[in-house]
This record gives sequence, C-alpha cells and structure tokens, in this order.
Amino acid sequence: MAKVLMKGNEAIAESAIRHGCLHYFGYPITPQTEIAEYMAKRMPKVGGVCLQAESEVAAINMVLGAASAGARAMTSSSSPGISLKCEGISYLIGSDLPCLIVNIQRGSPGLGSIQPSQQDYYQATKALGHGDSQVPVLAPSSVQELADLTGVAFDIGDKYRTPVMLLADGALGQMMEPVELAPEGQTVLPEKPWAANGHENKRKRNIINSLYIQPDVLEKIVLERYKRYEQIEENEIRCENYMTEDADVILVSYGITSRICKTAVGMARQKGIKAGLFRPITLWPYPKKQLMALADQAKKFLVVELNMGQMVDDVKVSIESKKPVHFFGRTGGMMPSPGDVLRAIESEGGVR
Repeated sequence: MAKVLMKGNEAIAESAIRHGCLHYFGYPITPQTEIAEYMAKRMPKVGGVCLQAESEVAAINMVLGAASAGARAMTSSSSPGISLKCEGISYLIGSDLPCLIVNIQRGSPGLGSIQPSQQDYYQATKALGHGDSQVPVLAPSSVQELADLTGVAFDIGDKYRTPVMLLADGALGQMMEPVELAPEGQTVLPEKPWAANGHENKRKRNIINSLYIQPDVLEKIVLERYKRYEQIEENEIRCENYMTEDADVILVSYGITSRICKTAVGMARQKGIKAGLFRPITLWPYPKKQLMALADQAKKFLVVELNMGQMVDDVKVSIESKKPVHFFGRTGGMMPSPGDVLRAIESEGGVR
C-alpha cells in the first residue's frame, strides 16, 4: 500500500475514521487543533458527526453520550484542555464506556506555552480522573505510530470497556512523515450488547450509569474493573528494546524524546560506550517485567523526558532499585539535542 505524507494530527484523525470512529467532539486548542479541523472536513463526507462543543467539559460529556449508545467516539485536546475533561473521563470510567482521548501535550502548568512537552505523564498514568481507576495510555513516537496506535486504542477500549488515552506532544502532532493507513471500509466493529441504543421491546433495557449508592455494590464494581485492568496488564503491554542486548547504560524514554535518545545511543556507541534504549509504548500499564529483565545486566539507567522526571519512580519500581536511576530532561517546552543526551550518558553519576 502506498504511503502518504501527513501531519501527525491529521494522521490521527484519518486513522480514527478508518477504524470506525464517526463521532468526534472537541474544542480548539494549540497544538492539536488540526485534528478538529480535519474531522470537520472529513466527517460529513463519510456520514459522521464532528461537533465543536462550547467547551472541553461539554465535549467530553458528548463523548459519554455517544459511547453510551455504542458508537466509537473520540475527543482530543492539549494539556489544560485535558484537565478540564478529567471529571467527564472519570464518569466514562465509572460507566465502563470505551472511547479515545487524545492529548497532544504542550508546555505547562497553567496556560504555559504551545511548545512540545511531556509534562502530563503523572496526570495520564496516575490520576486522569477521580476515584480508584486507571486508563490505558499509549505513547507513539512517529506519525506512523500515531496512526497505528489510534486503531489499537479503539480496539483496547472496546475489548475491555474503558477509555484509552493516546499521549503525544506538539512536535509529533505538527511534524509530517510518510504514513501507511489502514484500508477504508474494512473495520468490523464489535457487538455492544450493553449499549443504550434502543431495545425495540426485544430485550431488557440497558442503563448506563456511574452512580452506586450502596457502598458494597460500588466496591464490587470497582473490584471487577480491576480484574479487567489485570487482563490489560497481561495482554496489552507494548515496548521496544533498541541495542539493549549488551548495554551498560540503558536510556528509558518514550514519545518524541525516544527519537532523540536513539540518535544519542548511536553517538555513544561510536565513542565506545555501550548504551541502549528501552522505550515504553504503553505508559499504563507500565512494562515493568520487560524493564526488570534488563536490570541485572545494566550498570545504570538514565530516564530522559520533557519534564522534571515524572517517569523516574516508575523505572525505579520496575527494576526494584537494583541499579542507579538517573534523570536528564528539559521542561516547559524546551527540547534537548542528541548531544545533550550524550553528555548525560557520559556523566559519571548521571544528572540526578
């Protein structure tokens, strides 16, 4: 199949349509607005719905309504916009509703900047909504992966009845690369017997709800949901190892930063330093076992992110602190160069 040159945000939108999403609800915010613009052009041509809501809060609740009826639905935003959606995301989790939530991160906190960032790692992986809950989080590192993981996210959501987040950044959203898209019209959507989409007196009516007054009933629901989380951890973890077979220094990085790290690994190898890269693609569930498998051989780990070290604790927990874990990163929308990362690799004790 021929590849087409597409901007990352546009690849997400087109891939969503090709994977059966005909309901998009959003609100403009840089650097993800191209998703909404693309949907506004394409959805009418494929019989879908694209609606610019009056706010991010309204958009996420429209997703809840469409998902309740069994539709593949999605929304997209950028950092502060996702914060506004968090209450609605918790309602989606509490109602066991599948959907896709795209976060093209920008510099934060507050309004911050419109530059690329990975400052929403904590929010995405630890507290995307109130309550005992988790959301699968996928972190692409290329335009091709933006398209591919969009389809994966929808499938995971439907399989386990959960919202799924695609966590990228302004650089990936804005860059253009060749991408191979899924064929049109070939996605077969799963049956959703739980959906509130009309019963025609042929079955008992379905009720979509996240309110459980009796504490014992709510506890039972939460425990059942956590059993599904265990299944997700067992079946859906994704990661990449790059030159880790003999690595003394293992970089741990995801998304756009992992691309910088790959170049830095090559530069380190040219200087005789045995460096490698471990790239988590699922940020939740985190690939703990896969990273732990490298803990005995490595001398140290270096976490590289566009934040102040939000993934460091996950790496320490994964390897049970068997080896030193250091951190190098930039924040607020600043990007390191491969040379910056190389100097962090060469540092005797790491950076932090």
